[in-house]
Amino acid sequence: MAIHKFQPQKYYNAFGSYTPVLRISDGDTVITSTVDNVGRDSEDNQVTKPGNPLTGPFYVNDAKPGDTLAVHLERLWPNRRIGRSSTVVSSNVVDPEYVREMPPLKPRVTAEWELDLEKGTATLLKPETGLGRLVLPLNPMLGCLGVAPPREQAISSATSGTYGGNMDYRGFVSGVTVYFPVFAEGALLFMGDGHAVQGDGEIVGTGIEVSFDVKFTVKMLKDKKIMWPRAENEDYIMTVGNARPLDEALQHATTEMIRWLKEDFKLEDRAAHILLGQCVEYDIGNVFDPAYTVVCKLGKKW
Repeated sequence: MAIHKFQPQKYYNAFGSYTPVLRISDGDTVITSTVDNVGRDSEDNQVTKPGNPLTGPFYVNDAKPGDTLAVHLERLWPNRRIGRSSTVVSSNVVDPEYVREMPPLKPRVTAEWELDLEKGTATLLKPETGLGRLVLPLNPMLGCLGVAPPREQAISSATSGTYGGNMDYRGFVSGVTVYFPVFAEGALLFMGDGHAVQGDGEIVGTGIEVSFDVKFTVKMLKDKKIMWPRAENEDYIMTVGNARPLDEALQHATTEMIRWLKEDFKLEDRAAHILLGQCVEYDIGNVFDPAYTVVCKLGKKW
């Protein structure tokens, strides 16, 4: 088990089978960084083109199709003191007749936030609104996290699928372990699109966008086949569905949870269905991008 320090020099705007930037092994830890959604680094300099630039891919030795890659997010934290967000909700999350009442999209108005990395807060600097200097607690999360998609596809970091991708789930924070089905040799792990804060759904199309310092550890689950991303933290097991419309994403997530309960927890069908019927919880990850994200959760106490 080794610790690797990796400074990105090149970024990709798609999840795909690109040349690996670093080869790592089961149990290894990586300390690296990501740029923000428009390609700005820790000095707020534009270092790559916009569009959720991704750090990676990291090649995990001995990872093969049909395996599962576990990624433990040890530490996610902003590495600069200015963050930015959009200021108008997406038209698809409000009633159609309300759209004409919404603030105009052009000229585009961007909110700027001052990040206090010691206190762990974000303070609204502009625009001037009735919110004044709104102060929010930081909840650093990765919007983009995933592996190379199946069939050697390259898929834009604007969307998501079975491989993960731009899920924008506010629960992917430090301390969480995320599991991905492996579709390509080496798994080819990518990450990016750090948010200092984000509400459920990413309904304005951004969180508070900022560059990140990231520390993660990988573990291989050989010959363990899953269909959709899974995750766990101290309190929950979680499964992720990425699709549009929203009910299809929910269906994928729920089906994957039933599979997990049957395979690993040895519950028969009826037991799994009864348990979920009364104890399931759902979170909405993303309802802005081409594919929506729904997370199916079950408390570990059950």
